Amino acid sequence: MIRIGALVSGGGTNLQAILDAIERENINAKICCVVSNKEGAYALERAEKKSIENCVIKKSDFNSQKEYELALVKYFKERNVDLIVLAGFMVILGEDFINEFENKIMNIHPALIPSFCGEGYYGLKVHKAVLDYGVKLTGATVHFVTAECDAGPIILQKAVDVFDDDTPEVLQKRVMEEAEWVIYPEAIKLFSENRLKIENGIVKRR
Repeated sequence: MIRIGALVSGGGTNLQAILDAIERENINAKICCVVSNKEGAYALERAEKKSIENCVIKKSDFNSQKEYELALVKYFKERNVDLIVLAGFMVILGEDFINEFENKIMNIHPALIPSFCGEGYYGLKVHKAVLDYGVKLTGATVHFVTAECDAGPIILQKAVDVFDDDTPEVLQKRVMEEAEWVIYPEAIKLFSENRLKIENGIVKRR
């Protein structure tokens, strides 16, 4: 069974989707700890309800980004995590953290990378940009995290229709329900079964 650590900032809907899928689909994985960069994040309550160890580690409590990232590294290594999932984590992680867990950090982005991604594209801003551009398909992407924002090897993608009367909020909900909550657990399942292999920056299934 793989041990998963989660990084969160807000409500934790993707965290909940992962927890539910692990139970429902008997995925050989366990979320053993949840870390938030914000006090009062509802994701911590979700963890508490499942008796999962949780805590707050705030960037503002450290003198530098490097110190903050090394504290996160220490926390997760002490708990022997095999995979780290970013579930609505609103802090950009740098090389000091990422290099310690190379190809062991996953993120989900609410668009079809390489469209509508990178610095500044997060939350409702992504869906507003999709609507402003007038594309007819959007979706979600699970990828491994690298030092370049939203540029890591793509694991899974799922498309979602865009309708003329969509608002950013309506589209966000559809993308979460039809794509994010489906492919994030699926990617974790593939990882837990050692079925993901990276060749020349491209993820292939074994």
